[in-house]
Amino acid sequence: MVVLFQNKIIYMPSVPPFSRREKMADYANICKPVHWEEKRIRSLDGTEVALCVGGIEISADRSNKEVIVVYFQGNASSLPPRLPSLSNVLKALNHHAASQHPRTQYTIVALSYRGFWTSRGRASQKGIEQDASAALAWVQETYGGLSRDMSLVLWGQSIGAGVATDAAARYLQQTQSSSKPLNIRGLILETPFVSVRNMLVALYPQKWLPYRYLWPFLRNWWDSEAALRTIAERKQPGDMPILLVAASRDEVVPPDQADQLEKLCRELGLQVRRKDVPGALHTEAMAKREGQIAVVEFLNNVGTS
Repeated sequence: MVVLFQNKIIYMPSVPPFSRREKMADYANICKPVHWEEKRIRSLDGTEVALCVGGIEISADRSNKEVIVVYFQGNASSLPPRLPSLSNVLKALNHHAASQHPRTQYTIVALSYRGFWTSRGRASQKGIEQDASAALAWVQETYGGLSRDMSLVLWGQSIGAGVATDAAARYLQQTQSSSKPLNIRGLILETPFVSVRNMLVALYPQKWLPYRYLWPFLRNWWDSEAALRTIAERKQPGDMPILLVAASRDEVVPPDQADQLEKLCRELGLQVRRKDVPGALHTEAMAKREGQIAVVEFLNNVGTS
């Protein structure tokens, strides 16, 4: 049953109940002055998926740089309840940018995977990979032609961290021949894990249990280690700094997962920094001030470099 129903076990778009009925308008007042807008795009296989695009508008003549953050959510719930936390990051960035010259425009593009919220289809790794590639293609088409200096940052939470590393690796491979690809200037991995296979061993270390031996039957493997190795092959050291955000009381992902990723990044010559958010459970890293500050400082460095 674990093998047959792994998609339903891993992806939980209807948890908590009524998650797919959430509305952006219900969170609009909390998010102000950040304005969020729903966009509909087609994934690579034609499936219609949703994006939430948010930012604080500043006049074009006072901004000559833009940072686009593409956000990949965790494996449950929907995007609207996440918008207040994402808005807090944008508010802090805008406050800091207001005192800088030149000013930087920050925009977050959050992807709703297939089967989640208002997106069509059913969630699977193959499908979500296509959704992520389509989202990056939409960002490239929408923002790539602007005259302002553009930078791209990918941010993934939990299983979204696996989506982010995989999407970054694929984007680097696919844009080798592109004349003007957006430059990925950073990667934020919030409460990440190494891979689904690695998690099976971490969660079930007892050799007499069957779960750790089921990896050959996985249809969902989200392998950040393999993706980071691909990234290291195609980027110069320091070109794509990585921020690891770990929750000190994470009840889902064992703490050694962030340890392994940090060690791997250093071995590969990737620039990495890490923030352990004290007192945070798996979904609380951005609810804590320490987690938000770490992300804001990281993005501000991208915006002013």
